[in-house]
Amino acid sequence: MTEATERFFESLPMQAPEILRGLVRGTLQIDLSLGNRTEHWRVRMEPGAIEVSRQRGPADAIWYSSEDLFDRLVTGQAQSISAVLRNECTFSGNVVLFLAFRRFFPTRPGTRDPRAVAREKVGRLR
Repeated sequence: MTEATERFFESLPMQAPEILRGLVRGTLQIDLSLGNRTEHWRVRMEPGAIEVSRQRGPADAIWYSSEDLFDRLVTGQAQSISAVLRNECTFSGNVVLFLAFRRFFPTRPGTRDPRAVAREKVGRLR
């Protein structure tokens, strides 16, 4: 397990109040593989809160990924939706949990929110 991935999971409870504002509720199991070894992370989400553990258990959804891909996700070098669409990782279960969880990943360095760019352009036109 990389240090970036460890730090990412440690930071989730602090970020949850800002990110999990909707009605998302459920448990996501994240299985990260490296060779013949698999690390398990269990993330229980509810509005404004998240609990992270390293135990397996009942989950509403399971996300399978390589450790390398997940490390790229937590450092902003890859995007989760793109990785799923390219079949670099797989997901089963309640897709809403995956969509909510992906909001914790940082954006690629230098990426700007398109809404901010549009506001700037509108401001220059006035």
